[in-house]
Amino acid sequence: MARRIQRRSRCRDLYRQCVTSVVLGFLLFLVYSTFIIGYRLHKRSSFDKEFFRNNFIDKDLNWREREALKSVPSLFTKEVLDALSATTSTDNPLSLDSLRKNHIMDNSVQTSSEGNEDKMVPGFGHGTWIGKGSKALNDTPEMLHERSVRQEKRLERANELMNDDSIHKFEKAAMARSRSVDSAPLGNYTIWKNEYRKGKNFEDMLRLMQDQIIMARVYSGLAKMTNNLALHEEIETQLMKLAWEEESTDIDQQQRVLDSIRDMGQILARGHEQLYECKLVTNKLRAMLQTAEEELENTQTYITFLTQLVSKALPDAIHCLTMRLTLEYHLLPLPMRNFPRRENLENPKLYHYALFSDNVLAASVVVNSTVMNAKDPSRHVFHLVTDKLNFGAMSMWFLLNPPGDATIHVQRFEDFTWLNSSYSPVLRQLESAAMKKFYFKTARSESVESGSENLKYRYPKYMSMLNHLRFYIPRIFPKLDKILFLDDDVVVQKDLTQLWSIDLKGKVNGAVETCGATFHRLDTYLNFSDKHISDNFDPKFCGWAYGMNIFDLKEWKKNNITETYHFWQNLNENRTLWKLGTLPPGLITFYNLTQPLQSKWHLLGLGYDKGIDAKKIERSAVIHYNGHMKPWTEMGISKYQPYWTKYINFDHPYIFTCRLFE
Repeated sequence: MARRIQRRSRCRDLYRQCVTSVVLGFLLFLVYSTFIIGYRLHKRSSFDKEFFRNNFIDKDLNWREREALKSVPSLFTKEVLDALSATTSTDNPLSLDSLRKNHIMDNSVQTSSEGNEDKMVPGFGHGTWIGKGSKALNDTPEMLHERSVRQEKRLERANELMNDDSIHKFEKAAMARSRSVDSAPLGNYTIWKNEYRKGKNFEDMLRLMQDQIIMARVYSGLAKMTNNLALHEEIETQLMKLAWEEESTDIDQQQRVLDSIRDMGQILARGHEQLYECKLVTNKLRAMLQTAEEELENTQTYITFLTQLVSKALPDAIHCLTMRLTLEYHLLPLPMRNFPRRENLENPKLYHYALFSDNVLAASVVVNSTVMNAKDPSRHVFHLVTDKLNFGAMSMWFLLNPPGDATIHVQRFEDFTWLNSSYSPVLRQLESAAMKKFYFKTARSESVESGSENLKYRYPKYMSMLNHLRFYIPRIFPKLDKILFLDDDVVVQKDLTQLWSIDLKGKVNGAVETCGATFHRLDTYLNFSDKHISDNFDPKFCGWAYGMNIFDLKEWKKNNITETYHFWQNLNENRTLWKLGTLPPGLITFYNLTQPLQSKWHLLGLGYDKGIDAKKIERSAVIHYNGHMKPWTEMGISKYQPYWTKYINFDHPYIFTCRLFE
């Protein structure tokens, strides 16, 4: 048993010795193999590096030199460029090309002297070299002389550059260049280089400043939201400074604005660095855009409200004229209040005009312009209807200033006993409490917020029956066959007698159509979502304009136009069938009963369109100042006002005393 144990122990020791020897041998083999492989890789890498350097470095240097030379003019001043021009010239021995060529030549000389692979072959001529691959490089005596001259110049230039004066010159040029470059960081909202210093006008700088203000408000809000109060206060201070510069008109404003823009650019750069986050900036800009749109909409609505107020309000001068004429009329004895030639009022063979107005001066222009351009004024009769408030002034004006040989008669609609609420649904509606509340009792803030579309018509003047008398013309003038209706904001420039001889082809209304590029059709005025409208009218039917309309009163009575008007007014008691105003019910009432006239008879747009051609105005028989910019108000378009004011006698004592247009 003991022998067996000893035998096992000897076998175990022998096994351990064998394993140890094998492991040590294997490790030595690995070390030796690693050394041999590494040595060969090192030799191969050295050869590759030398090959790469000889074949590719030159190309890389050429590319980099070209790119560097492109940017030299923008990086250095003229002094620096002059100093470097010698080293970049291809003819200079210190140029990069010359240095590289000389360097290659020197290397080839070294290689030939030290190695056996390259050698000079005298039999090939002067200075002929045989390199690797038996490639011959020939150098003539002239080339050798040039090389030696270039070497001398290179050494001379190197010594010159090492002088203190040259170094000082380079330093001075670099300092001058650094002072000419703005210290502000580059960015979209930073004034940099000379982009806004030269070649830009003052308006361009103001636009840049406006862009800066937008981004400043963004970063100001973000700074406040992130509790960066110092930056928020700095931005707000700079915003106040920019706002002051924008409104200033000093001589040195441009330079100060430029400085302010540069300062703001630096602040915005810091804000971008500290606060910029794409999502936050996007949300802030979106919120600012929405707020600006809401403010713009409210402002436009309020402007519309004020425009309506100004355009419908009576100027002080006309109010003065009305008051003076009213006073004079009531002081006038009763026998002197009658107009002459009353026998012409019902003569159907004459040319009759209907004019419904409460503006004395406007009515006088319509009458004067018609008479002055008529071939035979004695055959023209004017039927002027006003309200009791202006009846005295209107009568007194035409008593003092009769229209030559023409006939004129002034009435007030309150004297029409047949015009009452039991007969006229529109009068009944106008007298209703709901309509009065709609026009009068709505708060101004609600009127402003009710939308610009309704504000155009939501004016108490539409409560006056003067705007609805056009639908009762046969009842007002029962013995007439034809009559020309004129608005009080028109000017007559031609003789209109030919209108009475136009064949209306059985239609009631003769008018100029307005369905051109700038006007609308029925779907613009009527509510086609209502069954009453959609079942009876074509939405694309061409519309026409009030202002100058020739009416055949016989056909009017035959087609029961007034009764048709009453029918639709009863249906529209809740004001949902059409837009407010008198044109939409007119389009309905005279549907398929309107004969188009030539456009030369009636020109629209002088109360809102500033681009009407003067020749077109002069060719038109009647020009119409429809719109907000009436010629008797300060809002009137100045280039159109002479067509209207030429029919006013400014030397008249009443007009002179009231200081019209002063």
